Amino acid sequence: MAGGQMTAAAFLVAELRRARLRRGWSQEDLAKAVNYSPSMVSAVELGQQPPTPKYLEQFDKALDTGGLYGRMLTDLVALDKSQAWIRGWRRILAEARGLRWYEPLHVPGFFQTEAYARAVFEAGDLLDQDEVERRLAERMDLQGCLYADRPIKVVAVLDEAVLRRCVGGRKTMADQCLHLLRIATEHPHVRLHVVPLSAGEYPGLGGPFILTAMPDDIELGVVGGQGRGEELDQPVNLRRLHQVWEVSLGAALPPQESIELLREIAESWS
Repeated sequence: MAGGQMTAAAFLVAELRRARLRRGWSQEDLAKAVNYSPSMVSAVELGQQPPTPKYLEQFDKALDTGGLYGRMLTDLVALDKSQAWIRGWRRILAEARGLRWYEPLHVPGFFQTEAYARAVFEAGDLLDQDEVERRLAERMDLQGCLYADRPIKVVAVLDEAVLRRCVGGRKTMADQCLHLLRIATEHPHVRLHVVPLSAGEYPGLGGPFILTAMPDDIELGVVGGQGRGEELDQPVNLRRLHQVWEVSLGAALPPQESIELLREIAESWS
């Protein structure tokens, strides 16, 4: 609900449930008909997972609706600014299987040392100290996703300028680069690429973003600094992020050459 009124996203979710009940199907019955898991059907009806175009195509086919619910997604929900299934960064990380993370501004939050993260939050004295400490604790806590029983697989692409810009002083930068080196060479689920300054202009410089692989073949884009931005799940937006990712990855050095450049930059800060 938004301002006491039902949003288009919430209306679609409610209508999907009504259509199932009118057919006399359980969630398990619908799951078999659309070839998705019962947990996915439940999550959609609770507004916890977005009904993707593929899901709605199968739904419309199974219930012979003539494409009604697919049209509702593309023609109505796409205009809705208060979608019911917006998750939030913490929940995305709890569910994500993999991340493709592009950063032209800062070291990705997953890889920041405490000193570097503190310097980011304290920049310009825009946040009071309590807020700095809260955000710092949250960032350090979220890094546990890299070392969980089911660690997230991460492919990260950084612009070289991220490593050349002084954040928090020379020692902070030296320690940060060494920390990145350890992750890049020792973590089995992380692959790190650096786009060298010699690459010149390329589309990724328009801003940071993350492409997340979620359960049930769902993909979600997050745009904005350090994963605090807008969540995108519409095909047209995801296609654009895919294009920018591929071009940016193509401009980046291979992993071993990226590690060599990172080692060189770390020594320059010492």
